[in-house]
Amino acid sequence: MKSNLLHSRVANLLASSCMAGLWALFALRHIAAFKSTGNVTYLLFCISESITAAFFVFRKAPVSVSQNPTDWLAAFVGTFAPLFLVPSPAGGFALGNMLIIPGMIMQIVGVLSLNRSFGLVAAKREIKTGGMYRFVRHPLYASYVVIMLGYLTGNPTARNVVIGIITIGCHVVRMLREERHLAQDSAYVQYMQRVRYRIVPLLF
Repeated sequence: MKSNLLHSRVANLLASSCMAGLWALFALRHIAAFKSTGNVTYLLFCISESITAAFFVFRKAPVSVSQNPTDWLAAFVGTFAPLFLVPSPAGGFALGNMLIIPGMIMQIVGVLSLNRSFGLVAAKREIKTGGMYRFVRHPLYASYVVIMLGYLTGNPTARNVVIGIITIGCHVVRMLREERHLAQDSAYVQYMQRVRYRIVPLLF
C-alpha cells in the first residue's frame, strides 16, 4: 500500500511538472502571437488551457480510478497534445477564431459545475448532475471541441490539424471509457437515463 501510494505521488508530481513545463512554453508562444498580431483570441486560448492545467494540479482525489492503459493514454495525450499547438495567423479565418469565445464560456461554466471533481483518467469522484450537467453528460468535452475547432480554423496548419484530430479523437475515447467506468455506479446509470446526450443535445 505504501509503495503504491509513493508511486502515485511520484507519478502525480512528474505529471504536474511536465504539465507546468509544457504550459509555460505554450503560454510564451501564444502571448508572443498576441503581441505581434493583437488577436485577443490567442490570450483566450492560453487562458483556456491554463484553466485545464490549474484544475489538473488541484484536482480532487478519486474514490476509484481506471487501471486500463488505454484510459491513461487517451487522457494524457488528449490533455497534453493541445500544448503543442502553434499560432499561425497567416492563412487563417478570423471569424473561426471567434468560436473560442463561446467555447470558453462553456468551459468556465462546466468547470464551475464540476469544481474539484475534475480529472484526467476515467475515475469516480463525486457524480455531478447540476449546472451544465443537466443538459449534456460531458459539457467540458463539448467546450474543448468548440475551442479546438475555433483554433484550427484560425490557425489551419498541417501540424495543428493533426494535433486537433488526435485531441478530439482522444476526447471521444475518454467520454466512452469514463462512462463505462462510472456506469458501475447505479446512480450514474440513472443519470445517463435522465441526460441522454453526451456533448450535443439531440445529436450525440
